[in-house]
Amino acid sequence: MNAQLAPVVVTRAEGSDGPLSRELRGLGLEVLSWPAVSVQAAAPQALATALQSVHSFAWMVFTSRHAVGAVLALLPAAPSGVRIAAVGAATAQVLRQRGWPVDLVPEDAGAAGLLAAFAARWSPADAGIRVLYPASSRALPTLRQGLTQLGAVVTQVEAYRTQQAQLDLNACREWIARRAIGAVTFASPSAVSELAQALGSEDFTRLLSAAAAVAIGRTTARELAAHGQSAVVADAATLHGLAVTTLRLLQTRA
Repeated sequence: MNAQLAPVVVTRAEGSDGPLSRELRGLGLEVLSWPAVSVQAAAPQALATALQSVHSFAWMVFTSRHAVGAVLALLPAAPSGVRIAAVGAATAQVLRQRGWPVDLVPEDAGAAGLLAAFAARWSPADAGIRVLYPASSRALPTLRQGLTQLGAVVTQVEAYRTQQAQLDLNACREWIARRAIGAVTFASPSAVSELAQALGSEDFTRLLSAAAAVAIGRTTARELAAHGQSAVVADAATLHGLAVTTLRLLQTRA
């Protein structure tokens, strides 16, 4: 462990030995597990129905590993003739590990970056193409609306449910009162909003007045800004990139 460095909070939906926690511990950092969101399976009927006609879609768009998991549970093999888009490198990596090709990954991870990547390759002949978007129950409308404005016909279907997790708020507030946390990592906008709601605005502000907020991408950083907090954005929009950026930030602050 980097004994001189303060511990790091992980807010994503994972256990104490989840992938981001392992990345951070592998770099010698102490980890505090504060999962602000809980991911649950959605009722599968709507997704299963959409996948029955998957070959009628020109594109399938993934914005999280949870959507990947939900789809691959019903459709293990990549559908031929359907192009695949991923919101960032982390989601693309999960797809490729399962043998799915990925045709489009934006350089700037996030819904805005993915829309820009689609717009850059869009042509009048693409008007009316069908896009399947398996999404969270709390998915923002940005991607669906942007693709629709380009001229796509988007079928958005709930692939999984995102809800607030049950935190040990007393333990969290004890750490906040001690001002002993070095950084708080956020891997999604929902982790930001749910932690802010769980702690309350006063404790959320107190937490991030002492600890650095590190966001996996610009979309998550914008959610922090909406709560009045600035964030350092990971150099690469992957869990490894988030961990490495956090380590470097803590070393600089130390």
